[in-house]
Amino acid sequence: MQLTLNLMIFVSLLWMAGICPAASKANPVSCRLGAEPQMSGLSMNGDFIIGGIFSIHNYMRLDQNTYNTRPLQLQCSGRELRFARAMEFAIHEINNRTDLLPGITLGYEIHDSCAAVAMAIKVVFQLANSVDPVFNDSDSCSKYGAAAVTAVIGESGSTPSISMARILGLFGIPQVSPYATCACLSDKRQYPAFFRTIPSDHHQAAALARLVKHFGWTWIGAVRSDSDYGNNGMASFLKAAQEEGICVEYSEAYYRTQPRSKLERVANVIRRSTARVIVAFLASGDMRILLEELLRDPPRPLQWIGSETWITDPEFLRFNMCSGAVGFGVPRSVIPGFREFLLDLTPAKALKSPLLTELWERSFSCSLKGKTGSSDGTRECDGSEHMHALQIPYTDTSQLRITNMVYKATYAIAHAIHGAICNDTQCDKTTKFILDQLKRVNFTMKNGFQVSFDSRGDPVAVYELINWQFKKDGALDFMTVGQYDSSKHRGQEFSMSRVPASVCSESCLPGTRKAVQKGKPICCYDCIPCAEGEISNLTDSLDCVYCPPESWPNERRDTCLPKPVEFLSWDDTLSIILTAFSVAGAFMAVSVAAIFYKNRTSPIVRANNSELSFLLLFSLTLCFLCSLTFIGRPSEWSCMLRHTAFGITFVLCISCVLGKTIVVLMAFRATLPGSNVMKWFGPPQQRLSVLAFTLIQVLICILWLTISPPFPFKNFKHYKERIILECRLGSAIGFWAVLGYIGLLAFLCFILAFLARKLPDNFNEAKFITFSMLIFCAVWITFIPAYVSSPGKFTVAVEIFAILASSFGLIICIFAPKCFIIVFRPDQNTKKHLMGKVQSKAL
Repeated sequence: MQLTLNLMIFVSLLWMAGICPAASKANPVSCRLGAEPQMSGLSMNGDFIIGGIFSIHNYMRLDQNTYNTRPLQLQCSGRELRFARAMEFAIHEINNRTDLLPGITLGYEIHDSCAAVAMAIKVVFQLANSVDPVFNDSDSCSKYGAAAVTAVIGESGSTPSISMARILGLFGIPQVSPYATCACLSDKRQYPAFFRTIPSDHHQAAALARLVKHFGWTWIGAVRSDSDYGNNGMASFLKAAQEEGICVEYSEAYYRTQPRSKLERVANVIRRSTARVIVAFLASGDMRILLEELLRDPPRPLQWIGSETWITDPEFLRFNMCSGAVGFGVPRSVIPGFREFLLDLTPAKALKSPLLTELWERSFSCSLKGKTGSSDGTRECDGSEHMHALQIPYTDTSQLRITNMVYKATYAIAHAIHGAICNDTQCDKTTKFILDQLKRVNFTMKNGFQVSFDSRGDPVAVYELINWQFKKDGALDFMTVGQYDSSKHRGQEFSMSRVPASVCSESCLPGTRKAVQKGKPICCYDCIPCAEGEISNLTDSLDCVYCPPESWPNERRDTCLPKPVEFLSWDDTLSIILTAFSVAGAFMAVSVAAIFYKNRTSPIVRANNSELSFLLLFSLTLCFLCSLTFIGRPSEWSCMLRHTAFGITFVLCISCVLGKTIVVLMAFRATLPGSNVMKWFGPPQQRLSVLAFTLIQVLICILWLTISPPFPFKNFKHYKERIILECRLGSAIGFWAVLGYIGLLAFLCFILAFLARKLPDNFNEAKFITFSMLIFCAVWITFIPAYVSSPGKFTVAVEIFAILASSFGLIICIFAPKCFIIVFRPDQNTKKHLMGKVQSKAL
């Protein structure tokens, strides 16, 4: 039979390759397995068994410095183990469904090929022929028709997949690869049972050529893996590039097991090349070694264009020299519940599989078997270990690309089995050949991905265009910037959603300006924040511009906002407090006037010149109320009113106090024998003196308002971020003349009161005037530096405080003692009492 003949030929080839170490002389095509069968890493029984082959372990050099002397070491790939567990997860998920294979249990037998072709072939024979150690062509075809597995998922690499596909094709067992991309595997004459869920490199090569053409790169370099994957992929790319009119400066090949001299030669070709764009059709292991070699003597910046094996591998993001790299990868996906499945691993579950045991012990550096006394001194796991705490490729589900291909492959086989054995009512467990059904598979996964195969066993080629870009924290990350879909019409397959970033410096955002970095090209620059008071409202601004005087930048410094206007407004807390004191002072003055008026015939009121006292109380009331003119938004009228009202009312007040002081002195002189001085300073003269003093201030104010009056002014200098609305003095001479005149009268009043301080007690008002003038002068002397140094609205507040403080000083020192006697000591408010005090003093 044809199947037997093919087996005889292929077994002969295996014997020549050394896989069947001995053959019988009596029957030259009979052989015995020369080694023990390989035990599965993960397995579960079922009605139908699906085989799985993954490169969970692979050989690699850990130290580039000992490249020529250090042997290859077997290392566990957490990513490939994740692929294997994706198959396991999918089978458990299928077994729990009622709409797919009802009443049927799928099993699995997953093996590790260690990335070795010989091991992959051995495992394939084991899966196809059970674990029978003897093969003999005299056995009936039915023996070999009863394969141990229904289908096989794997391998990840193209080279082992090619060998597996030849063997499985002879047995008629379908193979569905999640990661073998070699275009050669689409040949159904050589590989009739091969299928894959990842697109062929034929499409990827065409997409890469279209990408290079899109950016106008016509002079490029090329480097590839010296393997079936790299050689076939690059051959397809070079053909497509030639059709697009792209010239290739060099095309170099390298494989990680080759001598270091070959690696150095390839690296030097790249360094000396004039092409700044390089297409790398390399497997991950080869690409890693090449980049590490290039880091020894970095070339000029290159634009890397990568194949799907490394362009989406997170382990390569540490190579900043590849920033800006672009390439096509299979679409990113989400598998609901898969991450929880991976993390749901306990020591008890791990012990059921040697692969999971190794993962646990390597990840936590402890022994699950409790061999604390082992030669390597590994501690025993104590139960504090949790998979959730790990950040390793096994637990990384952020980039489920190839993992999803495994997931799709498992479901494709399950749907093929369902189509072969199930009808509307039941499923038959006896049928195991599903090859024809697999060709007709066409369904949509629950995560939205379509699963189907064309006549060559390939899926529809859909890629994401990946660009390596820097994040805000300075780390590289994958960004999807476009798509390639082979199902679309010719010329429309390739589309870009955004232009890949390939810049020396990121664009400067509004609020910053560009500053070229010293000694670097013009494309390299720093983004400098705009200076205080400046903005830039465009991206990549060369300069910042000043805001108008009445505006100020916002926090981002990308627009000008109106400056807030500051003045002592009525709703300000400070204004409310000052208003309360002003009104209280005016009320006090009115109350004292009422007390004096009610007791105007009493000796103490008459003895202290009641007419001037009432005029003084009236002027004090005006002094308290004039402080209110300083509150509120400054205007032309309010600015003129506040200063003139203050100057005139205070001169009126001081004139009254000065008149009272002169009266005291004149009255004492009049008591001397032969003195008639009081007739020269009687009430008419007192009124005239007050009027004269006040008219002088009125004249000063009129001149001030005529020549250069106060006016509202927007002060932009004191604060940069806000406007101070204040009253400018207009003429500083006028202001200081008004203030100086008040000070002159106050000083004169203080001197006269001081001279009269030792007069008899019935004329002791001079003492109180002395104290009041002392307070008055102290307030206004301290006012001057406070007024000059206070900013903004506080300048006005200081002036109001000086007015109120001096007014309260006058009313309290002059009138409080008299009111106390009138209200609380009426027995002392008698002429007899006053005269008695004089007599006692005379004695």
